[in-house]
Parts: sequence; structure tokens; C-alpha cells
Amino acid sequence: MTTSWRDRPVGIVGLGLIGGSLGLDLRQNGVEVRALVHRSSTAERARQRGLADQVDTDPGVLQPCGLIVLALPLDRLIDPPSGLREALPMQAVVTDVGSVKAPVVERWHRWHRRFVASHPMAGTADSGVEAGLTGLFAGRPWVTTPTADTDADALEQVRELAQLVGAQWLSCDPQHHDRAVALISHMPVLVSAALLEAADGEADGGTAALAKQLASSGFADTSRIGGGNPELGTLMARSNRAAVLAALARYRQQLEGLEQLVQQERWEELEGRLSRCQELRPDFL
Repeated sequence: MTTSWRDRPVGIVGLGLIGGSLGLDLRQNGVEVRALVHRSSTAERARQRGLADQVDTDPGVLQPCGLIVLALPLDRLIDPPSGLREALPMQAVVTDVGSVKAPVVERWHRWHRRFVASHPMAGTADSGVEAGLTGLFAGRPWVTTPTADTDADALEQVRELAQLVGAQWLSCDPQHHDRAVALISHMPVLVSAALLEAADGEADGGTAALAKQLASSGFADTSRIGGGNPELGTLMARSNRAAVLAALARYRQQLEGLEQLVQQERWEELEGRLSRCQELRPDFL
């Protein structure tokens, strides 16, 4: 289907890691980008970094846009200011980048007839207006969660946007999405945080200090997301609570099984479990 979204500016609401990276990639592809941010200081720094062609704190900046991306924190996405909702042109396609989909779909399909729920699975541990970088979405999944109420043409336009920045387009049910990301994104944040706390909370202070000196790439990899943005981690747990709890229960079950193998010195079985994990890992990368 031929659409005309590239003939008009793309709007981005929020210029943190995802919004800023998207702005850089779109501009690199010749797309005019207009951005709405909350603070004047953020707007000034975003202009200096070239994250958008026009950056403003006035929602009117979005009026000419044919496609608008809501790159907001989950709490502001699920419960947005009324002024933002009123500022979105009714004819524009609107999508989001939130990591939880069911509550977003439930609300935004009531508020905007051309809303398409989506979630690019890309990121770093950084946040804020300094975090955006080019190429963040290349080769990464960009999942959409359409329902019977989703406008087909709007869905196609968001697909084209995702593919323009090099993402791999996927589609699934909102609830299915939320259960899956709880397993591979939300629950691991808490597991990684627990790892950091366990290492730091060693009763022997000398051992804890030595562990910090010895920590290398393996610990850096497994602790990265636990040491990331605390607001984001909390919002993910709050917004996807049931699925996160189910994922934590599943993780606890597996961890207890491994603990029993070590306690009972069942080394062959432990090696077998670890061998299976070695085989499993490539499917998740």
C-alpha cells in the first residue's frame, strides 16, 4: 500500500533514548522531524544535538505532522496530560514505544481512532536527552499489537516507519506481548538488581570490596540492566505487575532447582542443565 506519511513531518513526543535515537535516524533518512518536550532546557540541548528539525515545549509543534510517535515514560503514556491528547491531530497516525501494551491499547484506542500500539525492542542503560544515538533500531525487533479496532492503513504506515530505521517488524496480541517481555526484559531487570545487591551485601566486607575489584565483563553483562534507569524499572514492574510476578515465580523455581543440584553435589545433572542452557541461548540472541 502506498502511503504519504513521508511527505509530512514526523512528530516525536519525548526525546530520551528511544525518541532521540528515532529522531536521529529519521533525519538521516531525509525525514523532517518535529519534537515536543517538557522542559525548555531539554529543548535547547536537543536542538544542539540535532535530534529534530524543530523542538518545542508548545504542543502546536505537532500540528503539521502526519505520523506522531509517543516516546514517553510508561506512567505518562498510560495516563497522559489531557493537553497532549487534545493537541494530537485527529487525522494523524499515532503510535507509541512503550514496553507494556495491554493498558496502552485499552486507553489509546478510545482516545484516538488512528492509534497503533508498538514497541521497538532496543535500548541501552542510558536515558535522557543525551542518550539518543544513530542505528539503535537496526536489526532489532519492532513489535506491534493490533486489535480488531486498529486502522489498517495506520498500521501499514507504522510498519514503514519501523522498516525505514532498519527494524524487524513483528505482530502479536497485547497480552501475549506483555507476558513475553516480562520474561526477557522486565523480570531480568529485577534479577540483575538482586545480583548487584547480593554481591554488595556480602557479610564479609573485605570479600565484597575484593569482588568489586575483580568484577569483569561477565559481571558487567549480567548486572547492566539492574544498574540502569531505576524509574524505568519501577514503571515496568508497576505497569506489567501480574506478568512480572509470574516470571519471577518461574525464575525462582529454576534457581531453586539449580541450588538443590549444588547442595546435593549432583554435578553430572548440573552440567547437563548448563549444557542445555548453552544450547538455548542462541535462540534468544
